[in-house]
Amino acid sequence: MKLIYQQMLGFFLVIFTTLLIVSAAIINYNNRQAYETTWNQLEGYASKFGALFTQTDPQTGSYQSMSTDFLDEVKYVLSDDQVYYAIFNEDNAQIYPTSEGASVDLKLDAATWKKLKRGQIVRAQTNRTQNQGPKIGGGELAYVIYPWFNSNKEFVGAMYIGSRVTRIKSTLREMENNLLVALGISLLVALAISFVLARFHVRRINRLRQATRTVASGNFDVELVSNGRDEIDDLATDFNGMVLSLNESNREIARQEQRRREFMANAAHEMRTPLTTINGLLEGLAYDAIPEEAKGKSIELMQKETQRLIRLVNENLDYEKIRSNQIILNKREFNGAEAIGNIVEQLTKKAAAAGDKLVLDSKENVTVFADYDRFIQVIFNVTQNAIQFTENGQVTIALEQVEKGVQIKISDTGIGMSDDQLKNIWERYYKADPSRKNTKYGESGLGLAIVHSLVQQHGGKIDVTSQLKHGSTFTIFFPDKDHVPLAVAAKTAKPKKTPQA
Repeated sequence: MKLIYQQMLGFFLVIFTTLLIVSAAIINYNNRQAYETTWNQLEGYASKFGALFTQTDPQTGSYQSMSTDFLDEVKYVLSDDQVYYAIFNEDNAQIYPTSEGASVDLKLDAATWKKLKRGQIVRAQTNRTQNQGPKIGGGELAYVIYPWFNSNKEFVGAMYIGSRVTRIKSTLREMENNLLVALGISLLVALAISFVLARFHVRRINRLRQATRTVASGNFDVELVSNGRDEIDDLATDFNGMVLSLNESNREIARQEQRRREFMANAAHEMRTPLTTINGLLEGLAYDAIPEEAKGKSIELMQKETQRLIRLVNENLDYEKIRSNQIILNKREFNGAEAIGNIVEQLTKKAAAAGDKLVLDSKENVTVFADYDRFIQVIFNVTQNAIQFTENGQVTIALEQVEKGVQIKISDTGIGMSDDQLKNIWERYYKADPSRKNTKYGESGLGLAIVHSLVQQHGGKIDVTSQLKHGSTFTIFFPDKDHVPLAVAAKTAKPKKTPQA
């Protein structure tokens, strides 16, 4: 069954059920009101008769009995209203109507008589299946049995007075017919309203379906109007959020694909040069085309180019291992100033070749808690990056103990970076200066991505500030032993215990 019919059926059933309940309540209320009005009227008649029946003669003090003729006359007057009555004395003997002047020996049942003597008014109705009350008037009656008391509160008799329910039922039937007509019209209106409401909701859902198909076809420029009124609007809001995320992801995928292509082009370029050099030298050696005195230099050149290729491959392997959490950090405490001093010694010659001055600003003893090899890799890569983009300037490494850990600042006076470059420097394959393809270091564009991942795995932080043509400053923080985040500490390898003699 289609959703529009399900919605229509649901709305229709709700409205239909509501109308049935309201109609039943109205019929029941009118039914009770009709009988209530009849009983009140009959009680009024019985009360007036009682006032006449208990009236006393002022001289003798005895009751002024109502004559049979008088009661017959009243009965005649009330016959148009189809009212019938009978009178009982204090002994539960029927004294009116009588048959041929003699009292008819009819009595009310004992339970009813007890209620009357207690002053209770009995209300009831007869029908074809019930056998209640005296058989007067015939047919179905709504009747009242009304007790009479004199001025001294003494029980003196009771009156049974009833009215045919034919008129009541005729009125009720007419009302029910009117209600049925109204119910039929209401159901037709309900069907129309159900269709309108169902169509409204289905149209909104169809808009969502159409938007989903558009997104599935690859078009993410879709936005649904959401007024925040109900769950469908909430769904539209969530859909818009999803499309926005998909659009951003799609752009990111395209950007990463562009980076991948750039990396492949860069890697091919970087690998082609050393491979061409190695191949040329090997051919020269094979055909004895290289002079004997130049063979040593040729072998040295092949070694350097081979190391360059190995470095390129290792950077990729390193990044993949770090990104997928396949490395385990062997953390320990060591002297950071001494470790960075070794790096400065290694890179001083390279800095001098670029006309740079490499300066270490640190106290003699600064305790670092980290994986020693990975710490060296982080500082080496950042320092090397600073040298790469600085010519005839200065690179400064400042190491200090701070609250909860160690902070290293590596500053340079190089070319600096723009805001756009700063946003992307931690991304894989990104190069801040793609035109410099032949630099000796950072061929893959993975150096800073590896640094960022390693610092995060230590539970540390790395930030960078830069100004174009005025240099950059990298600030690296390593937490101490007591302040490593729990999630990071769980991935750290426990130090091996030294066997005791």
